[in-house]
This record gives sequence, structure tokens and C-alpha cells, in this order.
Amino acid sequence: MSSAAEQEAVEETRGVPAARRAAVLNGRHIGAGPPPPVWPGAPTPLGARFRVGPDGVAGTNFALWAGGAEAVELCLFSPEGEETRLKLTELTHEIWHGFVPGVLPGRRYGYRVHGRWDPWTGARWNPAKLLLDPYARAVDGEFSLPPEVYGHVRDWPEQHVADTVRDERDSAPYVPKGVVVHDDSPDDEWMDDRRPKTPWADSVIYELHVKGFTKLHPGIPEELRGTYAGLAHPAAIEHLVKLGVTAVELLPVHQFAHEDHLLRRGMRNYWGYNSIGYFAPHAAYAASGTAGQQVGEFKRMVRALHAAGIEVVLDVVYNHTAEADQRGPSLSLRGIDNRGYYRLQGDARHYADYTGCGNTLHVVQPHVLRLITDSLRYWVTEMGVDGFRFDLAAALARSMHDVDMLSPFLAVIAQDPVLRRVKLIAEPWDVGSGGYQVGAFPPLWTEWNDRYRGAVRDFWRGALPDVRDLGYRLSGSSDLYAWGGRRPYASVNFITAHDGFTLRDLVSYERKHNEANGEGNRDGSDDNRSWNCGTEGETDDERVRALRRRQLRNLLTTLLLSTGVPMLVAGDELGRTQGGNNNAYCQDNEITWLDWRLDDEQRALFDFTRRLIALRAAHPVLRRRRYFRGSTATCADQPLPDLVWLTPDAHDMTDEDWARPDAHSVAVFLNGDAIAEPDPYGRPVVDDSFLLLLNGHWEPVAFRLPDAAYGERWTTRVDTAAEPDGTPDETEHKAGTEILVAARGLVVLSRPSRSA
Repeated sequence: MSSAAEQEAVEETRGVPAARRAAVLNGRHIGAGPPPPVWPGAPTPLGARFRVGPDGVAGTNFALWAGGAEAVELCLFSPEGEETRLKLTELTHEIWHGFVPGVLPGRRYGYRVHGRWDPWTGARWNPAKLLLDPYARAVDGEFSLPPEVYGHVRDWPEQHVADTVRDERDSAPYVPKGVVVHDDSPDDEWMDDRRPKTPWADSVIYELHVKGFTKLHPGIPEELRGTYAGLAHPAAIEHLVKLGVTAVELLPVHQFAHEDHLLRRGMRNYWGYNSIGYFAPHAAYAASGTAGQQVGEFKRMVRALHAAGIEVVLDVVYNHTAEADQRGPSLSLRGIDNRGYYRLQGDARHYADYTGCGNTLHVVQPHVLRLITDSLRYWVTEMGVDGFRFDLAAALARSMHDVDMLSPFLAVIAQDPVLRRVKLIAEPWDVGSGGYQVGAFPPLWTEWNDRYRGAVRDFWRGALPDVRDLGYRLSGSSDLYAWGGRRPYASVNFITAHDGFTLRDLVSYERKHNEANGEGNRDGSDDNRSWNCGTEGETDDERVRALRRRQLRNLLTTLLLSTGVPMLVAGDELGRTQGGNNNAYCQDNEITWLDWRLDDEQRALFDFTRRLIALRAAHPVLRRRRYFRGSTATCADQPLPDLVWLTPDAHDMTDEDWARPDAHSVAVFLNGDAIAEPDPYGRPVVDDSFLLLLNGHWEPVAFRLPDAAYGERWTTRVDTAAEPDGTPDETEHKAGTEILVAARGLVVLSRPSRSA
């Protein structure tokens, strides 16, 4: 029985409208007096769902899958931190559930799960450890990692078996709690009709970090910097709109934890690829509060971006969790059902690690697959996001061991009526055997194309062994994706990403400089394919600086005029540097935060990037929805193919030309009169034609313009050697004349459509 006061509160709410019920019960907590009753409740939906129970009583239904558990206790916490433990007695299809009247939004909670402790068989139940609900919609509190948070005795003298000795100390004072969230929010009313729904071929993705993008922005109020509200601020959105990007890809915003080795060095996980709550917006990015307010703040951010025509894509980490390997903490899934949630090795004590992070979620298990797909649908239908980029997606596509493109995960996504309609981006590899799967994901999926990254970097640093590779990458990577009905936009083209050098560092450093990470410069990739233009790091040498400016413009022009979906990294359009750090995952400081104090060079680079994006947006020949055919004319009365590759002397590239190891210079003709795809009304699409002259050679090269069949007169649209911002004089050039392209330079010319 509940106390008289609590019973009175419950009675007061019978038949009262929802808003009034919340007002009646607000402030009454379940910390004092006898525990409240636990009614049977329902096994679905999973998680903590506030609702009106039998007889019109307000409360929360709690449901937790814990397949092998012997008992489950629901732990409710008062605002003062007092814990009330309630035993869940109802068990339906391995789901423990109960309805607790009087539990309102804002209530903090967790679970204690009872069962065997036998790590040698994978059983790691320990009721001394308070566990986060995998379905928690919000999380309150910071993760710290004292010994009490570990299920085993971390400082056991015999370290090689320490993970097998159970720790009986209570972890509740040291771990965050889930928060009951009100589902009936007015923020839910705007969703579907406000989505930009930008077609893939028209998309330009901008990868950014919520905190890093906003932390130093002078136009954002200080109290909002580093938060969802900061990203929703007009000053932040103004930059995105002015730049012209169509989607932001947010580095992980699921609730995540910091690794022990970083906390011991006084550092933090900045990138966030260490998830522990797949339904909860990361609380540290909320300006409005962490008792559920972060949910509404995130929704308002999405709404503001949608209103500006910008889609929101989440970088999601469903391949592993923050619980690490057998030596890691017991925060959630490990203590709920270790064998049910994680892939274990043959000895069951150790984890199968296809992620490099200590563990791998066992996606073949139905309840794990349900967790992931329920999370994805929640972020689409209730939080309003437009798509996902899946970190180490090959790990999700593994069946029992090998990567399988008919795996349960991919099959479920393909038939799901919600998820098959959103943007799906795979990072098509993991760290396990056979994990590199670029080009192998099925239709519906796009992929990060690291073959594009490598070819473009190598060409502009003068180290591409086969220029044919550049040809494939610039024209949509048909060698990788032209199967199964996939289109050129299956390739997400990128030159830089959050991991690795920034674009400015790519042309300023040949070696990584990760000393600040505290790992002896051993971390981070050594395969950077970068070139410092003659001097390592920052310099006052104007010749080196001018070459670097030109290289930045070369890389940006190549990226934004290639067929496929371009992805920029926040700050690359501003010449952002990390001082040569190519693995700044632990640098939550000025190394990674965008510095908005721009000099003239940075402003010029921004203007150049903005113009390139606008050029792409204005010309369908640069945003093709179908692959080039190249060898034959594609439209009636068109004597020229849709794509022609030319040598600097204006001859068609032959097999011998493609195979030359010294082929550092090439031209490409894009025929705007031969676009073999209609508009949405079935009408032919015609456009200007373009000629790109790419000179990766270390000396100037004279390019002869092709004969009048290609175009009688050409106008220069971009010249990456033109200072200060690549703007040419737009002088017309006649067919058959020569244009001198600067050493390591790129010139873009156009002529009007003949069919317009």
C-alpha cells in the first residue's frame, strides 16, 4: 500500500484531464513513506512510458527485456536522491514489466537485475549495479568510472582474472539515471509536413559537431553555445544557409560516456562514438536542463533547421557500447543480459570485437535488432530526423561471423515502412576480417566512399599511380555502385571527415602531430596521403601559403563538381586547423572547436566554397541522377557523348593515356545537352556544358580547347590559381585555342546549352 498522502494524490487524479493531473501530482515524490503499488502494466512498449492507467490514474509503465534474469527491481529516485526499490513480478515473453501510479515525467529511475555470476559462461548479473534503461528517453547525470561502477573487482590482485570476481559495492551514487519523459509534446505536431525531403542527387552534406560548431560563435548567446539550442540559433543557421548545404550530419548525439583511460588523463571523449543510450539526446549538449528538457530542445533544433530547408542526419553508433570489453564498467546491457546483447567469443568470458572498442552488439539476436530499429524509428517519427550515417556499418551486417548483405539487420531496414524512406549512409567497413565492404551495400543505401578520398588526395599531391581511378571517382564511381539499380548518389564523396586531417592540415602537414592526445603520437593513422607544400606546419613563406590556398581550392572544386553526394566537414570552408592532429577524438577544446575569428584568407575561402555549392545547385549536369554512358551519344541529334575525357592536347583519352604513370593532367567534358534523364514531368533536361581542366603536375600545362563541335566559345567560371578567391576574369576562349593552367591548378569553363 502507498502512504495516505500518495493514495490521496492518486485519487485526486481520477477522471482529471492530463494537464490537470500533472499539475496535481507535480512535486509529490515517491521517496518518503511506504513504497507505491506496482500494477501489472504491459510488456509493450519497452522503456518508461508515462500514460493514464486503469481508472484514469496517471503513472508510468516500465518494461525491460532481460531474457536470462532471475529477478528485476525498478529503482525510483526522489529529487533528493533517495532510492525506492520495486520488484517487477510480471514477466511476458522475457520482458519484465509493471505500471507504477503517480510516477510523472521528470522522475529518475534505473534497474537492478538479478541472476547468476559466472563470467566463464558469459553470465555477469550483479544487482549491486544500478543499470540504465536501454530505452531511456533522457539521461540525467554524468558518467564517472570509480571502482564501484564495475561489476567485477577492478583492483583484484590477480589482474588476469579480475573480471571474474564480482564486486558487491553499490554503484547507484556514481551513475546517471534514466528520466521519465512526457510523450504528449506540442513539439510533435509539426513533423512530416515540415521535412525538406531533399533528393539525394541534390544533397550537400555538412558534417558537424553540435558543441564544436557553436562553442565559440560570437553571434550565439554565451549560455547557448555548445548546445542544441545554439545550433538552432539564427546565427548558426545563417552560416549554413549562406554556405548552401542541404543537410547537417551531426556527430553522435546519443547519450555517450567517456572512457576510463581518458578520464584518468583529465580528458573526455569529444567525438562521442561511445554510446550508452540509444534513445536519449546527449544531456551535456542541452542548455535547458537534463530532467527531460533535452528532448524538447533537440526537437526545437530539428524544427529550426527544417524551417531553413536543412535536413538533419545523425551519425549513429549501434555497433558497440561504452561498456568496452570484459574489463569495462557495468552501465546497462552487460548487467541486463550480457550473453543476450553482446557477441561473445567461444570461451564466453571474452567479447568478439569487430569494432576496435572492446565489444560488438549481437545484432542477429531479435531483441538487439528490435532495440536498434525501435531507436531508429523513434528518432525519425518522434524526434524528426531525416536519416542516419551508420558507424562501422559492416559490423551490423555480420550474421554469425562474416559480413552478409542478406543479414537480418539489412533485411529489416529494407522492409521497414519508416526506415526505408529516410537517408541511409553506411560507413562500409569494420575492423574485423572481411570487414571492408565499399560498394557492397544493397540498394537504398549510400556509402562513404573512401576510394574517392584516396584518389583525389593522391592526384593533387602528385602520387596517383593510375589516373583511371580519378576518372571513375569524379564521374560517380560506376565501377563500385552501378549494380542492383544503384545510382551515382550511392557514393558519398568526401576528402576529409571528423577523423583525420582537416582540409587545411591536409595541405600543411605530412606527418600527424598528436602529442596532445597523450599517447606518444602512436594514435591516429599514418596513411594520410597529405602534402605540406614544402614546409611542415604554419609558415610565413608566401610562396608556400599561395600554393596551399590553391590546393584548398583544387580539393574543394573537385569535391563539389564531382558526380555523387559531396560531404564537407565543418570548418573546412573556413580553413580550420587542428595543428596537425589527425585523431582529435579526445580534444574537447580550442583544438577542435571552430574559431570564428576569420582573416581575409578564410573569408575568401568561404566565399569560394559558397560559389561552388551555388554552381552545383544551378546545374543539373553536375548533379546527375544516372551514370554517364560516355561511349555513345545519349540523346537524339546529339553528336557528342554525355562525357568525354581528353588529354591536354584535346584528344580523346586512349587506354594508353589512362595507363601512363606520368598522367598528371586531364580534361573532362560534361555535355549538358545529353542528360539522359527527364524532369519530374517527363520533359527533357538540358543544361550548360562544362569543361574541367585538371593539372596535377608541378609545372604549368597548356590545355588546348577541343574543336567547335564541343563548343565555339567557352567562359571561365573557376580558376583555382586566381587570387584571392579563385574568381577568374570570365574572358571568353575560342575553340582550338590554348589555356595555360597553373602548376597544380584547375580551371572550369562553361558554354550555354545548344538546346535551350
